[in-house]
Amino acid sequence: MNTANNTAARRNPGVSGMSLYVPQPRVSLRDWCEWTGNSWDKVQAVVGRSFRRPAPYEDAYTMAATAVLRLIRNYNVDPRNVGQLALGTESSKDNSAGAVIVRGMVDRELERLGLPRLSRQLEVPEFKHACLGGVYALKSALRYVAFDGNGKQAIVVCSDIAEYERGSSGEQTQGAGAVAMLVEAEPKLFEVDLAHAGSASDYRGPDFRKPFARHFDQEYGQRSKRAHDFPIFSGKYSTFAYLDEVGQATDAMIERLGVADLEFLNQADGLFFHRPYHMMPLQALAFIYARALARAPQPNDEFAALCEQAGVSPEGVIEECRRQPDLFGEFLRNGSHAEAPQDAHPLTTKLSGLVRKSPAFQQLLATRVNLGTDWAMELGNLYTAALPAWIAAGFEQALENNNDWTGAKLYAIGYGSGDAAEAIPLRVAAGWREAAAKIGFRKALAASADLTREQYEALHDGHHIELDVPPRDQFVIARTGTTYEAAFQDLGIDYYEFVG
Repeated sequence: MNTANNTAARRNPGVSGMSLYVPQPRVSLRDWCEWTGNSWDKVQAVVGRSFRRPAPYEDAYTMAATAVLRLIRNYNVDPRNVGQLALGTESSKDNSAGAVIVRGMVDRELERLGLPRLSRQLEVPEFKHACLGGVYALKSALRYVAFDGNGKQAIVVCSDIAEYERGSSGEQTQGAGAVAMLVEAEPKLFEVDLAHAGSASDYRGPDFRKPFARHFDQEYGQRSKRAHDFPIFSGKYSTFAYLDEVGQATDAMIERLGVADLEFLNQADGLFFHRPYHMMPLQALAFIYARALARAPQPNDEFAALCEQAGVSPEGVIEECRRQPDLFGEFLRNGSHAEAPQDAHPLTTKLSGLVRKSPAFQQLLATRVNLGTDWAMELGNLYTAALPAWIAAGFEQALENNNDWTGAKLYAIGYGSGDAAEAIPLRVAAGWREAAAKIGFRKALAASADLTREQYEALHDGHHIELDVPPRDQFVIARTGTTYEAAFQDLGIDYYEFVG
């Protein structure tokens, strides 16, 4: 029985509005390539065109609060009707509080504007799982409005600062920003079909981590003059983990949808992935497409021809599709941290490289992965906010292009290192144009100031430098507490204010 048909008439909860905030300091990757001697042609094709850095007066909480306030004002939300404020981030500065810090900032500014504060009955959870924390926060908010919200709305905000050591392989994939989403039982932008979503997770050990103990390592601590959050990561191993887990989650979704792999791809009107850099979603989609060809009824002329060109055995690729590899187990069995990580799907990966160049795949990109892609190349890596930012860009561009998107089938595929993935069907709501008109993606990108090499390196490394980026209509860190006495302590606690 096809369960997708059984629930087709039931309205799913979803998203009614979105807002974006990115810091003003911008690093042009063309300039960065000149500074570092990297190839601009390669970096543009693989990574993108620019990334943002937070100004000294910003953190993940100020960006989140700015995005939330924009959402409330742009969509005329009654703060008293918001029952959950869910924060997804891997850039928290406090191991105790999270979303409630965002609430505090928003409440003060709402009060100053003569508006009511957020509901006193507001839930304020924070979700953490690398870049997937925002998707988990969205799932929580959807369940809240669907089951126990009693008519109330929810707000999800994804906010992160992706920073890497200068000179590392991840330096060009930095970024900062926040995306807020208004979640309702009767959505006006897109529905989210959790009943047919696919989930996957597996422990990957030293994939991409931020262990607290690294801050006590002398060599790590000397990498910057300021407090920093450079991750511990292994590039190739992380790529293998990304492809495998995204494939597993997509498989789970396709099974719940009750369709064949190629049917899923051919029926999709839009595909959105977590994007740490431009090429990663294309690699993931090529991986999924190669597996879809392998699972199609055989013999399949396209599959056979591609395998022959790639020099791989069709039977070998088909066999790899049946595997559920234990990447961390293989890492442990190797017995040496110096051992190069092994690809669990070497034949499929080789085939995927050729698939990306095929006319059929290029047509898939042009028709299913085109909206918002070019705009997202300006953002850099936003961690939890990367996927929703791309979706927001897609909706605003669809509006500008006058696309007939009502009822369109979209799919959001999120990923978080460590690792876990979610593949979720979306459907565009009937009133999406009015809601999309309020997103303000282009407007958010317009507030920018390109950094010189000296400014970028000083800002990155924690040295003082003059920047012409005064705060504009946003929350900022006003001061940081220094008291550590028996009667009262606020050491390290930031105090915030809004600058109009």
